[in-house]
This record gives sequence, structure tokens and C-alpha cells, in this order.
Amino acid sequence: MQEIKEKYFEGERALYGLSNTILKNVTFGEGESPLKETKDLEIKATIFKYKYPLWHSNNINITDAIFETMSRSGIWYTDNISIKNSNLQAPKLFRRCKNITLDHIFFSNAEETMWTCEDITIKNTEINGDYFGKDSSNIYMENVRVIGNYVFDGAKNIVCKNCSFVSKDAFWNCENVTLINCQIDGEYLSWNSSHITFKDCTIESDQGLCYMDYVTLENCILNQTPLAFEKCSNIKATINSKITSIKNPISGIIKAKKIETVIIDPTKVDPKATKIIFIEPVDREVSVSDQNQEGE
Repeated sequence: MQEIKEKYFEGERALYGLSNTILKNVTFGEGESPLKETKDLEIKATIFKYKYPLWHSNNINITDAIFETMSRSGIWYTDNISIKNSNLQAPKLFRRCKNITLDHIFFSNAEETMWTCEDITIKNTEINGDYFGKDSSNIYMENVRVIGNYVFDGAKNIVCKNCSFVSKDAFWNCENVTLINCQIDGEYLSWNSSHITFKDCTIESDQGLCYMDYVTLENCILNQTPLAFEKCSNIKATINSKITSIKNPISGIIKAKKIETVIIDPTKVDPKATKIIFIEPVDREVSVSDQNQEGE
């Protein structure tokens, strides 16, 4: 492979179509699409300062890089890309990419990043920004921290281990999600999703876990999670804490140490279709739904 070291490039498409090259200690200044339609690159200790650096590229390995704020929309339509030990400041960095590997990454502004991508592995990473991972699929995450609303809206086939999420409306409209030993904090968790499993998770979510089908919770804690399980079907929930309240579940089994309030409106759901098991007595049972919660 040829090597380009300690160079500074400006201008549009500075190294267009480059292949089989090592780039080391290179800076790409103002100028769009410096590495468009490139392939088989090793990029080390390089700084990207401007827009669209890697579009329609293939087989790209990046280490110790910086994508500055203006390198927005930086990696689109690119397959087989690995980035390690790097700082990514720009929003909208990944779109319609396949086979992405990220390790020890800091996203300072991941707004609208990783949209409609496939086959993603993310480890040891911090992500800050709204709408991360929208409509993406085949995702594995481990030791990742996410702060930003609407994470993984419309995504599918997701596994998260030892992760934390501070996110309103996380995992909406999702399919086939498994979270293991994760912490989730944010209202309206996982609405309108199906086939979601939480194992050994700690959850705090106002009106979380509603309008779902095939939702499983194993050995989980629900802190301050009122009005849970509304219009959920095929529930399998084992909760190792109290539940503030549950409301109008459609079907399944819910086990908890204590449920402070149970709201079952027989005009909305069949009370016999959900089995509710608790150790301590229920504080309050309600048989009428408040209309404002039903949106009527």
C-alpha cells in the first residue's frame, strides 16, 4: 500500500477515488467530499474539518481520528467501515451504511446519526444526541452510554448489553430487541413495539412500556414507572420491585413484589386475560380509566 503522511488537503474531492493507501497524520481542510468513492484505506491520526468526507466508500479502517463539527453528513453509503479510539463531533455522520464497527468512540453530537444502516457493532462508546439509530437493523451494543431522545426509533434486531440510556421515547416502533443488564431512564419507553425483552434491567419511565406486543421483563426493577403496560398484549413480566401502577393490560402475566395501583377498565380490556401476581396487597384498584389518559 502507498502511504500519505503529514499532509494538508483543501478543495473539493481532494483525493477522489483513492485506494490501497495508508493516510497518517493528514488533515482535510475546507472542501467537500475529500475521500469520495475510495476503498481499502487505513486512516490513522487524521482530522476531517469539512463536509461529506467518506461517501460511497468501501473497506475503510480508521483509528485515532477526529471528525470536527463541520464534517457533518460525513459517512454515507459506505460499507465495511471500522472506527476506533476516535472523537466524532459532527451530526448526521452515518446514513445507509452497512457493516459498521465502532469501538472506544465519543460522539459529542450524534443528532440524526446512524440512520437506515445495517449490521452495526458498537462497544465502549458514549453517544450524545437525539434520534440516534433511526430505522437501522442488526445492531449489537456493549458498554455503551446514550444520552439523547428517540434512540432507535423504528429499528429492529437489536441486542444491548451493559448499556445505559437517558432517552425520552426510546425504542419506539421497534421489533426484536433484547436488553441485558441495562439502565433506562426516560418517559414513554418502547411504545408501539413488538418482541422486546428486558433482562436484569433497571427502568424508570413515566407511562413506559405501553401499546406493545410480546414484551418480556425478566428479573427487572421498575422505579417510578406509573401507568405501565397500557394496551400491551402477551406480557411476561417478573419485576423485583414495586410497580407504581399498571393500566389496562390486554393479556399476559405480571408478577411483582407490590403494585400500588391497578387500573383495569372492563370496557377497555378483558380483566381475565391478564394474570396479575403480587406479594404485598394492592393499595388501590380502579375500574374506570381516566379519559385524559385514553386521549378521548
